[in-house]
Amino acid sequence: MYFNGFYHLFYQYNPNGSVWGNIVWAHSVSKDLINWINIEPAIYPSKPFDQFGTWSGSATILPGNKPIILYTGIIDANKTQVQNYAVPANISDPYLREWIKPDNNPLIVPDVSINKTQFRDPTTAWMGRDGHWRIIIGSVRKKRGLAIMYRSKDFMKWVKAKHPLHSTAGTGNWECPDFYPVSLQGTNGVDQYGEEHKFVLTNNMDVTRFEYYTIGKYDTKKDRFIPDTGSIDSWKGLRLDYGNFYASKSFYDPSKNRRVIWAWANESDIQPEDDIAKGWAGIQLIPRKVWLDPSGKQLVQWPIEELDALRTQKVQLSNKKLNSLEKIEVTGITPAQADVEVTFSFASLDKAEPFDLSWADLYAQDICALKGSNVQGGLGPFGLATLASQNLEENTPVFFRVFKAQQNYKVLMCSDATRSTLKHNETMYKPSFAGYVDVDLAATKKLSLRILIDNSVVESFGAGGKTCITSRVYPTLAINDNAHLFAFNNGTEPITIETLDAWSMNKAKIN
Repeated sequence: MYFNGFYHLFYQYNPNGSVWGNIVWAHSVSKDLINWINIEPAIYPSKPFDQFGTWSGSATILPGNKPIILYTGIIDANKTQVQNYAVPANISDPYLREWIKPDNNPLIVPDVSINKTQFRDPTTAWMGRDGHWRIIIGSVRKKRGLAIMYRSKDFMKWVKAKHPLHSTAGTGNWECPDFYPVSLQGTNGVDQYGEEHKFVLTNNMDVTRFEYYTIGKYDTKKDRFIPDTGSIDSWKGLRLDYGNFYASKSFYDPSKNRRVIWAWANESDIQPEDDIAKGWAGIQLIPRKVWLDPSGKQLVQWPIEELDALRTQKVQLSNKKLNSLEKIEVTGITPAQADVEVTFSFASLDKAEPFDLSWADLYAQDICALKGSNVQGGLGPFGLATLASQNLEENTPVFFRVFKAQQNYKVLMCSDATRSTLKHNETMYKPSFAGYVDVDLAATKKLSLRILIDNSVVESFGAGGKTCITSRVYPTLAINDNAHLFAFNNGTEPITIETLDAWSMNKAKIN
């Protein structure tokens, strides 16, 4: 949340170790969303209504500029879940260090219709035009994912609505749901829950461990979310990010009139002993500004502008042709910690390979696994090989491949971690993440890509942020000064690097 000039990040944290357990609400504050001050935990198990755990939730700013937190408390060894609240002990403290959990908790207890062990993660509240507050809480019933709605006049007494805000059969438990409006024009954020806007409902699917979103309308009279026609409302739907990205939270930032989303990325080396050796597990990704694409069919995301302040040494390339099977190294920066923006162009779409109709039911990442960066195509694969060793034994390529479909062209964007490390661990998670990019190639014959590289993280933004993919990787050779960055073209059709701007990145300041 943004409150009185400071951004506040609350996050699930184990103060006793680098594996999951003993979860508290850790708390950090910032002036710019980039440099942070860690302060003492805000919420931790201490009362009967949360003695077995203080799990996720959200902050709301009430009228009179008063912040309040709603969170899930675990009340017994069976993981029975209730919804509690906390308020600042001293609202004049700019850091809001201390939080109080009043004795009239819990505010919401699951009734007999609710799965009490899958009932968590209350959203930021919004006020309807009837003056009543609303929240949704993630749950499941008979494999149907639920966004259960509650209403309140005074934020203390909450009543469950007769119907969920939305539900979808066969999707399993919904975690960390989010629901927010987006403007029909421009990139500014919106904090008004009226029918004049489009709405976004995001859900983190416990079964797949991916986050999905649907765009639609909010019927304020019936308190129902209605996905737009063609907006797929299931596991085959749109994702905010097609990689290591989970449990994002959005908030409206009044200081810059924007909607910001921020997500967590898990480790991919899986084993607890790896986390113990690091001394930490899980990271926050770079905060992203989010808005509705002019088509109205999807969201667009872009790293917040404050990140640019970390850019230092810069190199540039322009009008560099890459013939078939050619690569060039991008030198003059620190490839292990860099920000890269590149625009590729091509003279013709004639060499695009046909899209196999047998792939129609496959996920994009399945096709990326079949058609990797070293499998020569017509138009593509081309892109950037990040966190690469000198001879490419290790690298995480982020690339495009263009297919000719029946009526148009399909653009596949991949971030392939399968060769990201020589470290051998059978449990390591190294998938070929991928998504499609909705662009009109016939009109532009261009594709842009921005990549943020930070040692074990590769965050990629295709076509100005239409398709985003995050990979967590752990190279053994391509680390620190031994990391390299290459632009490559493994298609038969020549491509041109119209522009490439790359920056070394300073470290953010913690404390």
